[in-house]
Amino acid sequence: MADNYLEKQYQQYKARKVSMGKSKRQSSKKSGLGKRVFITGGASGIGKAIVKAFSNAGYRVAFCDIDSHIAEITALETKSKYFVVDVCKADELEACMDYMFSEWGDIDIVINNVGVGNFKPITECTVDDFDEVISTNLRPVFITSRKLAIHRKDKLIKNKFGRIINLCSTRYLMSEAGTEGYSASKGGIYSLTHSLAVSLSEYNITVNSISPGWIENYNYDTLKEEDHLQHPSRRVGKPEDIARMALFICDEENDFINGENITIDGGMTKKMIYIE
Repeated sequence: MADNYLEKQYQQYKARKVSMGKSKRQSSKKSGLGKRVFITGGASGIGKAIVKAFSNAGYRVAFCDIDSHIAEITALETKSKYFVVDVCKADELEACMDYMFSEWGDIDIVINNVGVGNFKPITECTVDDFDEVISTNLRPVFITSRKLAIHRKDKLIKNKFGRIINLCSTRYLMSEAGTEGYSASKGGIYSLTHSLAVSLSEYNITVNSISPGWIENYNYDTLKEEDHLQHPSRRVGKPEDIARMALFICDEENDFINGENITIDGGMTKKMIYIE
C-alpha cells in the first residue's frame, strides 16, 4: 500500500515537472511575440546570431547588410526580412527604416551591430580610412536612434516599450597598435549610448551598449588551448554569448537597465597581465 502510494506520488511529480518544462519553453518561445526588431549588419557573425536568437524567441525581425548574397541566406534560415543597405549612406539607412515604419507601424527594438575594423599601422592609415570606420561603426548609431525618435515624436498613440542596443567593444578602453579608427568609433559609441539614454527617455526607449571581448565568429574549432585558457572563463567567446545578452536587455521587465555598457569578455578586462 505504502509502495503504491509513493509510486503514484512520484508519477504525479514527474508529470508536473514535464508540464512545467513545456510551459517554460512555450513562454520563452513567445516572449517576443509582436515585438518588432531592426538590426544593422545582421547577415553574419554576431549580427546573424542576434537575428537568429530574436527570430527563435518569437520576435518579428528585419535586418540590413551590404552583402546581398549572405543576407539572403541568413533571411531564409531565420525567416526574417532583409535589406541591402550601405550604412555609410544616411539616405539608404533612413529609407530602410521608413519602409519598416510603413510596414510595421513602429520599431520596438533597434540593434546597432554593424562594424568594420580596418586595422593598419598609423603611418599607413589615411584620413579616408579613418573616416570610413567612423562612418560605418559610429555614425549609423546616431542615424537610427535619431530616426526612431523623430518617428515616435510624431505618433499620436505612444509606444510604451523601446530598446536600443549598440555594439561597442572592450577596445573603447584598451587598445593595440594600429586600431585608432576602430577604438575611436567604439569610444564614441560608449559615450553616445549614455547621451541617447537621457535624450530618448521621453519616448520610452532605453539605450544600452554591449562590449564584446574576443568573440570568434567563424573558426572556433581551430582555436588553440592557450587561446581559451587565457580567459578567466576558460574559453573564447561565441556570437551567441552576445545574442543572449541582447535578449536579456530587451525583456520588458528590464527597463531599469539604462545608459549602461555591459562587458562580455570572459573576464579579460579584469585580469592583470604582466610580462615576467
